[in-house]
Amino acid sequence: MESTYTTKQGDVWDKIAYEVYGDEEYTGWLMENNFPLLDTFVFDAGVVLQTPAPPEQTAANDLPIWRSKV
Repeated sequence: MESTYTTKQGDVWDKIAYEVYGDEEYTGWLMENNFPLLDTFVFDAGVVLQTPAPPEQTAANDLPIWRSKV
């Protein structure tokens, strides 16, 4: 797995997580590892994100509130 991802115009966090990790559930993980970019909702082309290997399991309690199942 590559350790960086270079954005394309219009990329968003959950789309990038799906492309890199194969599942949108890793959106929070991706955001945690790119903290300085958290104010970005829609990316311009050419932004380099860090994409470290995900943790083995993501506990439901660790998901952001907007990803939690009610």
